[in-house]
Amino acid sequence: MRINCVIVNYNDADSVLGLVDRIRDYKILSEIVVVDNASTDGSWERLKAAEHGKVTVIRSEKNGGYGYGNNLGVRYGAAVNQATHAVIANPDVEFTEQAVLALSRIFKGHPDVAVAAPVMEDMQYGGLGRGWRLHGFAGELLAMGPVSRRLFGRWLNYPEAYYRGKKAVYTDAVHGSMLMVDVKAFQECGGYDERIFLYQEESVLAWRMRTEGYRTVVLLTETYIHRHGASIVKSCVSQKERQKLRHESVMYYMKHYLYINRFQEWTARLWFRGILAEIWAAGRITAGLQKT
Repeated sequence: MRINCVIVNYNDADSVLGLVDRIRDYKILSEIVVVDNASTDGSWERLKAAEHGKVTVIRSEKNGGYGYGNNLGVRYGAAVNQATHAVIANPDVEFTEQAVLALSRIFKGHPDVAVAAPVMEDMQYGGLGRGWRLHGFAGELLAMGPVSRRLFGRWLNYPEAYYRGKKAVYTDAVHGSMLMVDVKAFQECGGYDERIFLYQEESVLAWRMRTEGYRTVVLLTETYIHRHGASIVKSCVSQKERQKLRHESVMYYMKHYLYINRFQEWTARLWFRGILAEIWAAGRITAGLQKT
């Protein structure tokens, strides 16, 4: 195995350089490919200055989004570094060399596995990210709503018993902040859908992998930390903007992968308006509590 790590940057060089410094001595990684997604804050110059040894910095022609940048990095690793596998990591994560080594063993023992990830420790929202099921139209709507995903969580998520006493489990999808992919399978399935700028990439990748007959694994014995850095905030300043972008991505996913009809599209758009109203109401309540 020849494992690359792909890190996409957009106006967040501090986080990227911090991650590169932490992992550059990992022997399990043959190359680290940093993709600058046409940053506008001088990130390119700072990252290029840090290029040394197995760290390579390349620049995309445009800020095409998360999937666009990662696809570019994986393709570069395959063509230039002869990478067989790639760790795709957000700049705001922390993971150990042991975690990468453990993931690599999964691929060696299971040729049908194309995606594997450790358990995510979410430092912003709390809890553990252990993958999720792909849903149909109704399930996708329920999973989006702040209230509905809590009310219907038992139906939407794998039951706790599914994980109990196991070292690894198959899931439909895993969190995209840190995962390892089989490069050949990734390219065969088309990688990330570059028509999606941000959000919903994990479900699209999972759908594509499953369609091609590949499987996804969550390794329960290893974890990584996700701190939710500034890259997304710099792309979309307000929470409302980020939520609207999420809605656009979900709608695209529903149209092109769930093949919804016109009535379902109208239903989804009404549902999205309800979610924005929930967020607005929650913000008003929080602001009122802070004043008191």
